[in-house]
Amino acid sequence: MQIDRVELEPRTMLGVHERVKMADLTEYFGRAFEVSAAALAEQGLAPAGPPLALYHGMPTDTVDVTAGFPVAGAAQESADVVVTELPAGEAITSIYTGPYDGMTRTYDQIAAWLQEQRLTTGADMWEEYLTGPDSDPDPATWQTRIVFPLA
Repeated sequence: MQIDRVELEPRTMLGVHERVKMADLTEYFGRAFEVSAAALAEQGLAPAGPPLALYHGMPTDTVDVTAGFPVAGAAQESADVVVTELPAGEAITSIYTGPYDGMTRTYDQIAAWLQEQRLTTGADMWEEYLTGPDSDPDPATWQTRIVFPLA
């Protein structure tokens, strides 16, 4: 597994923010991406990158998450969607390839690497879904970019 240290540019995302039970994440993601895409279209905007999920704090059996799309331009909040700024600055990233339910090992490896390097992350992190079920039915090919901004 490769971990890269990068400098992030500030980005804006439009998405659906909820506290979701871990068991309900798949349903939530489908709904959140659909609602976010519709809100972008209504505002005459297009996604400025792949869908992403911004996790607020450490997940437990309930996850505080915003799922949607990065945007270029002035997006507007509504009753259904929020506009959130993704942090700029130093971060670490890694690309995970495989089905979503196999990501735990990658997260464990990232945590061990961060500890070895004596690095501390911020409260939020995100996953960018580079490829997934919409682009390829084979879960072994799906790619997720994991991003941890550094504190």
